[in-house]
Amino acid sequence: MVVGAAAVGVAVSLVATLVVGKGDGDKPAAAAASVSPKRSAPPTPSPSPTSASPTESASAPPAGYRLRQDTEGFRIAVPEGWTRSSVASSYGFAVVSYRSPDREHRLQVYQVAESTPAASFELYLSDQTPKPAGFQELGLTTLDDGEFTGSRMEYLAGTIKGEPDVGTWHVVDERFFGQDGRVYAVASYGPDSDGRDDELTYLTTAVDWFCPPDTVCDAHPFDTD
Repeated sequence: MVVGAAAVGVAVSLVATLVVGKGDGDKPAAAAASVSPKRSAPPTPSPSPTSASPTESASAPPAGYRLRQDTEGFRIAVPEGWTRSSVASSYGFAVVSYRSPDREHRLQVYQVAESTPAASFELYLSDQTPKPAGFQELGLTTLDDGEFTGSRMEYLAGTIKGEPDVGTWHVVDERFFGQDGRVYAVASYGPDSDGRDDELTYLTTAVDWFCPPDTVCDAHPFDTD
């Protein structure tokens, strides 16, 4: 099966895939470069995009989160105690997942091939992209605010390939322009039975602290354990 790379990050774990596992490979972030919790700006006609200005009130992720410098080059904030795995992707860096100890919650990070977040979701929602069993779209929201360009889709799924049976899954999937002008995605998965706020919290914290590969972002303290 061949699908657009923008859909790989979601579809790779929801339907049959041609990628293989790479195993554990994250490490605590220890470099001096970090991302501001203020979200990044979309690309501009200038030769290179400019980073968003720092948010003075936040110098570290919320309590219970750790900054991770992933071996794929990006930086992100994930809950403490979550473990990492990855599968190869046909575009950009590998599709990376961070999972809770009980494997009932997951953050998935990947690079998108389509030119915009809207185009990426258009492809995913088209008939050419397979959906998980029990797929039910709850909403698709444009998040553009002049400083941040992205879209967020929320949906339910009955089962997700390779994940435990938790009943109905609740998924919040955000695709956005990073500070380097490329399009990335972070998707948050969890049981619908325990409410829907936790998936959104995991997602927004991860995106707020995301720093793309080979990008110098605003400096903040790191967890160096």
